Amino acid sequence: MNILFQDRWKIIMANMLQNEYHPESVSPPGETLLETLDAFGMSQAELARCMNRPVKTINEIIQGKTAITAETVLQLEQVLNIPASFWLKREQHYRESLARLAEEGLLPFDHCNDLKRRLEWNREEE
Repeated sequence: MNILFQDRWKIIMANMLQNEYHPESVSPPGETLLETLDAFGMSQAELARCMNRPVKTINEIIQGKTAITAETVLQLEQVLNIPASFWLKREQHYRESLARLAEEGLLPFDHCNDLKRRLEWNREEE
């Protein structure tokens, strides 16, 4: 009986993986943050001041150059009243999508090198 369950589970998981959507491009969560700031009529400088962060950090998040950290999502939640879990999931999806695109060779070479550096991605460690 246990073997049948395991076989069914493998089939279910294989079907789920086969049906997953993997976009050919993905926007950084910073774009969502920028749209949110626009909707609230808030500047990057105002957000930085409310979060006690440098404007440069906020700008790098918006450009996708800096990852949104756990500390940052808590501050975003306090200032924007958008759940921290939303920002964490958005960041996770973005980084996972970049890694998939890089692995599939769909990112320009320079972008792949930059991605590897930013994510500290090293195949030898895997």
